[in-house]
Amino acid sequence: MKSKQSGITLIGMLIVIAVVGFFAYMAMKLLPSYSEYMGVTKAMNQIATEGTNGKSLDEIRRNLMFKLGFQYVDDSTIKPSDITITRDAGGASDLNVTYDKQIPFMYNIDFLLHFSKSVQLQGNVGQ
Repeated sequence: MKSKQSGITLIGMLIVIAVVGFFAYMAMKLLPSYSEYMGVTKAMNQIATEGTNGKSLDEIRRNLMFKLGFQYVDDSTIKPSDITITRDAGGASDLNVTYDKQIPFMYNIDFLLHFSKSVQLQGNVGQ
């Protein structure tokens, strides 16, 4: 009686390892940027809950940049010009941070990540 063997061949195993390795390498390149974005989100939420009564845009930017340092956000990631405040018709103010991050992947292939976050501020923002 002959038994039929089943399983993966060596070449099949190498292909599976190559595909898994490729995606693992991609994840290792991208995960730090998303971790950094979580730090930006946390710092923005801290600013929003503290209140901004009478603070100017420059004071809010300085305060946010200071808090980003505690969240391990690189200074070159977010520039002060990436931080804006918008007001809606009801008078409520939103703190917006929008930035792009370019990550070299391999050879001449890069990832371009676009991040945008908005939180509603408590209190009035001064000029």
